[in-house]
Order: sequence, then structure tokens, then C-alpha cells
Amino acid sequence: MEVERGVTSGDYLNGFFLGTRKALYDNKRDSITITIDEVSPRTIGILIALYERAVGLYASMIHINAYHQPGVEAGKKAAGEVIHLQVEILDHLIENAGTKYTVEALDQALGDHKVQEDIFKICQHLAANPSRGVQKEGGNSPSDTRFSFKG
Repeated sequence: MEVERGVTSGDYLNGFFLGTRKALYDNKRDSITITIDEVSPRTIGILIALYERAVGLYASMIHINAYHQPGVEAGKKAAGEVIHLQVEILDHLIENAGTKYTVEALDQALGDHKVQEDIFKICQHLAANPSRGVQKEGGNSPSDTRFSFKG
């Protein structure tokens, strides 16, 4: 379901994900991203258990409140920037339907030199949702993957 023109609730979740990572990085806070091949009750349970234990243990080791949320506002702002970038990417791919782009080529086409990892993650997100019309060809790295709009 579209929340606004060309933007779904899943896009916002992806935007919050990438925006939070950027906000943490900009504030010199470490973070990790774990990618799984299959979403299943087992893998979700494993991830929840991992994070419950990791957060609780680490917080107790460094004497902080594990549930304080630093940078929430910065994360929201960064998420908005990700959504804006996604709209730019999708508009460009639609305008140039059929043209296959690497992440580097999309970065050049959009100008203003974006973070190529963000472009890659956004394109992967768009390609994973067939209704968006974006197709992915190639591997799992920005240099050997091509994205195009097929409609």
C-alpha cells in the first residue's frame, strides 16, 4: 500500500533502517547489519535472542541504560533523506526504462554524489518488491549488479 506517491510503508521501514545506520555512523557509534537468506520463524527467533542477549550483556558491561535511544530524531531525519533518495532513484530508472545501471552509474546520473551503499541497498529493496518494476541482474555487490526499470 502506498503511503504517498511512489512510497510504501515498507519503503519507510527500509528508510528508517538505513537512516538509523547513517545517524549512528555520523555520531561515531558502531553498528552491524546482519543479512539472512531466509525469513522464517527460526531465523527471526534466533535474531531476537541474539539481540536480547547482546544488548543486555553489553549494556551491563559498560554501565549504560540499554534502552535509552540516542539519535532518534537524527534517525528520523536520515530516514526522510533515504526516502527522498529512493524517489529520485525510482524516478530516474522510470525515465530511463530499460537502461541497466550499476550503483556507480546511478550515483553519477543523480549527481550530488550520494552514499553508494545507500543507493545499492535502496535498489535491492526496490528490486525485492516486484510491484515496483525494478529488476536486478548480477551479483550481490554494487560493482557486479545492474538495476533497471522494466515496469
